[in-house]
Amino acid sequence: MLWIKSFHIIFMVTWFAGLFYLPRLFVYHAQSTDGAQQETFKVMERKLMIMTHLGGGLTILFGVWLLVGWLGPLMSQTWMQIKMLMVLIVMLYHAACYKLMLDFRADRNTKGHVWYRLFNEVPVLFLVSIVLLVVIRPSW
Repeated sequence: MLWIKSFHIIFMVTWFAGLFYLPRLFVYHAQSTDGAQQETFKVMERKLMIMTHLGGGLTILFGVWLLVGWLGPLMSQTWMQIKMLMVLIVMLYHAACYKLMLDFRADRNTKGHVWYRLFNEVPVLFLVSIVLLVVIRPSW
């Protein structure tokens, strides 16, 4: 079980690294007016999204493996239910990043760099909350 848990954590770090950096690229892309630079951002965003997909998918795979194999009884605890809800929201955030990447790729971006700066802070709140829930396991 410790191997599975370790890989779950490793890929969670990979996933969140992508979710932290991709919106930062969107900030720079939204500020850019140079055509060649915008094309470079499109390539960087696409490649980072691939790694973010891998990190997210493997995080979920190892997380489900943990739940099915060993931690299923924890699903009845409130902290785990809240954690799972937060993971679902992070998955929706990931999907939103994908849509934004596609908008940039098709030159359809309508948002400014300030919006992306705020959007970039969202996954921090969820990472902190999820880690605190898992470590502290409050008994509500």
